[in-house]
Amino acid sequence: MTAPSNTDDVVEQILSTYDTITVVGASANPSKAANEVPAYMKNRGWRIIPVNPTADEIVGEKVYRTLADVPEQVGLVDVFRPGPECADVARAAVAAGATALWLQLGIRSAEARSIAEDAGVLYVEDRCLIIEQRRTGIVPG
Repeated sequence: MTAPSNTDDVVEQILSTYDTITVVGASANPSKAANEVPAYMKNRGWRIIPVNPTADEIVGEKVYRTLADVPEQVGLVDVFRPGPECADVARAAVAAGATALWLQLGIRSAEARSIAEDAGVLYVEDRCLIIEQRRTGIVPG
């Protein structure tokens, strides 16, 4: 998969390619964006795989403790973790075979970007899936 150079193009490629979103840092608390975003994307047709070390169920889905625990190939990994933790998440995503890494609005990491790009992984940071889905109108095929 050749990565487009324009972030808007990468966003559109990701939204139109992946129908499953593995959410690292998903929250069981409905007042948090880490719950609202996966719930919104699920309601628009995406399958959600939550990753959280303490919860058992989030947005009606079974939760896995780590990315390595997800029993299937991951594609798109959406991250709700602080910037300083994102390099480790990027390493885990690459190790799990992810082909796209998305850091949510307000989250940036030059090291995560470098890890993803070195591995040929599509990369978006500081963007919200809800905002981008509404902007593009893309839903899973």
